[in-house]
Amino acid sequence: MKTMVMLAAFVGTLCAQDIAGDWQGILKVGAQNLRVVLQIEKSDNGGWKATSYSLDQSPNGIPATSITVQGSSLKVVSDALQGVYEGKFNADWTSISGTWTQGAPMPLEFHLATKETAWQKSDSSPHTAQLITVDTDVKLEVLDWGGSGRPMVLLTGLGDNAHVYDKFAPKLSSTFHVYGITRRGFGASSAPASGYSADRLADDALAVIDALKLNRPVLVGHSLGGEELSSVGSRHPEKVAGLIYLDAGYSYAFYDRERGDVNLDVTDLQTKLEQLRPGKQPQDPKPLIRELLETSLPGMERDLREMQRMLQAMPQAQQPRMPATIQAIFAGMQKYTDIHAPILAIYALPHDFGGALPAGADRGAAEAWDVASTGAQAKAFEKGLPSARVVRLPNANHYVFRSNEADVLREMNAFVGGLQ
Repeated sequence: MKTMVMLAAFVGTLCAQDIAGDWQGILKVGAQNLRVVLQIEKSDNGGWKATSYSLDQSPNGIPATSITVQGSSLKVVSDALQGVYEGKFNADWTSISGTWTQGAPMPLEFHLATKETAWQKSDSSPHTAQLITVDTDVKLEVLDWGGSGRPMVLLTGLGDNAHVYDKFAPKLSSTFHVYGITRRGFGASSAPASGYSADRLADDALAVIDALKLNRPVLVGHSLGGEELSSVGSRHPEKVAGLIYLDAGYSYAFYDRERGDVNLDVTDLQTKLEQLRPGKQPQDPKPLIRELLETSLPGMERDLREMQRMLQAMPQAQQPRMPATIQAIFAGMQKYTDIHAPILAIYALPHDFGGALPAGADRGAAEAWDVASTGAQAKAFEKGLPSARVVRLPNANHYVFRSNEADVLREMNAFVGGLQ
């Protein structure tokens, strides 16, 4: 759903060379150049610990699972980001040449910062922050960039926190009063063991809107944030003035019955098959069996064939174990087809993959699959929600509000300007 790059380390082996300090590097992800800082310190156990910062995404560091230093080789594993960094220190131990792998390998070279060259890690975006209670023992981080005019609330993609909008939000505050929400399980928000279904996450956003006493704000979502927009638009359209999907109108936000979706359909299939177990069958199982034979199983075959085509075009790199929070979010996705609110949906079509393709992927095949798959979803969105305005931005990054900032601002302003 997105490429998010930050590194950090927790434990490691002894290294005779002192590698403590701030290591800075630029990671190119599509059209973006992300500034990454890996801050390494001695740990209490005699090894190393580190915190990394992706300064263009968030001021918060993320701890990783392990660090290994053997001779001049460095390996950092981050289960939270499902990524690995492997590199080698140069002869004078002032730089590291290596690769960050998160689905696809991407070159990342670090240089040891000096007092004169060190990047500022503090949050300089003009906002205030607060924690708002949305559920029992659950508080969400809410950023307020100020501004005048209609309220606008920004929701993030999977794995991001509200600081992902630190540069974009101020561009909106001259026209809107802009807020951002970090969903439960991420950033400074609470991370409870449960409550990650799409409707529950949407209820969290509505609880923030109620707490701030916002009158029908415009709700904006990037990537996975689209499911929360669709949940609100399906169940409580009266609480928002409009919905803006930033490369977020995929199957978790609008389910196309003709195309299906393997993640959503397998959950339904499991539920139905479970009802056939002895002792759990309905009094009359014939309708359930008929639905399985005529709809569910043929649909699953269709999904698997589409998945096979996708894997042939974009082979998947081996991934670390998915964190429990992200597993819960995938398990909690729902099917939305009937959304009652004014809608602007912006798609990156085709996507600018940059260096984000998995190792071994044929770029031409991957781009062709993206055009076919994303194009079909955009058409289904238009057909299923005919009052929606659907915009396609050619060769835009998944983070469309960064790669095509001017285009996105223009479309957003025109859309909101036309709302009653």
